[in-house]
Amino acid sequence: MLDGIRIIEIEALGPAPFAAMMLADLGAEVICIHRKGGAVTPGMPDRSILDRGKKSIALDLKDPSDLQTARALIATANGLIEGFRPGVMERLGLGPEEMHRLNPALVYGRMTGWGQESPLAQVAGHDLNYIALSGALWSASAPGDVPLTPPTLVGDIGGGALYLVAGMLAGLLRAASSGVGAEVDAAIYDGSAHMMNLLMAIRQAGGFGDSRGAGLLDGPHWSRTYACKGGGHLSVQCLEPKFYALFLEKMGLSADPDFAQQFNKALWPELTARLAGRFAEHPRAHWQDLFEGSDACVAPVLSPTEAQDHPMNARKTWITVEDDLQAAPAPRFNRAVETPGPIPNRDQDRDEILSSLAQRAPSSFG
Repeated sequence: MLDGIRIIEIEALGPAPFAAMMLADLGAEVICIHRKGGAVTPGMPDRSILDRGKKSIALDLKDPSDLQTARALIATANGLIEGFRPGVMERLGLGPEEMHRLNPALVYGRMTGWGQESPLAQVAGHDLNYIALSGALWSASAPGDVPLTPPTLVGDIGGGALYLVAGMLAGLLRAASSGVGAEVDAAIYDGSAHMMNLLMAIRQAGGFGDSRGAGLLDGPHWSRTYACKGGGHLSVQCLEPKFYALFLEKMGLSADPDFAQQFNKALWPELTARLAGRFAEHPRAHWQDLFEGSDACVAPVLSPTEAQDHPMNARKTWITVEDDLQAAPAPRFNRAVETPGPIPNRDQDRDEILSSLAQRAPSSFG
């Protein structure tokens, strides 16, 4: 879908390389400028899944010669992605003003936690910190439990990388028609707050507020996870009355007058406790077999490895490439399942990239 689009990625952490990976999955040529001699980020592999489908060249952006190479690459690109604190790229001479003079149609993507300009712009933070202040962490976890979300998904990826991808695509569309680039300021704080707008719409109708466990989706017995006998968990979220009725039928509770009062908030804690006891009577496999294929809106909580082995993975959403379990590119186009590109070794494409630059006119280098 993005064949012919070139993106330059300046190596950074988490959400920025994820965004670049997604653009590579969509067919863009992504050249990652890895740090020359740089240590691998703690907890990350030397060859990361996030680099799949990209080309790699290692540069020291404090070295004048390597900096000139970076400028030359940016001059050839449709887009650039960086994830430094505000001001770092400007101090390197690679800020948006300088790069737009060199390449007016460039879409300049910036990934930060707090935004380019904010009271916390220069303060360190991570996924949980950003979504804590944005309001997105508020309703995480069951009432009474410590708020906790799946690591990275709400902040780094949802509120960060995916918003950067959306901004890059919008900028690329405008640049294609007008020749005018853009600066995309993607802050995890902003994006994770923006993702709350579905809940804020529910708030308009009184279904979400400032008390945890009292909302339409975080308080009811029919909208939570339950522990099963012997380990494992089950998710239940049968919001619509017809689906809730089917859930009660499967559980043998259709005749229970308390369970019949689906939206009676006063009963939610008691009914939650009763369901917790019921689900604890049997292993997860029992409940999985009972609800499999039904409209009761019940599903087992699977690990990625278990998800790969589930019949739903007939879509080949979870795949193993070179012994590495990973999710396939998404979304799909014309129902085709795309194979992710290979993971490069750091600096493996140096000769090809430099040769390509040498074939361009020197004036292109700025």
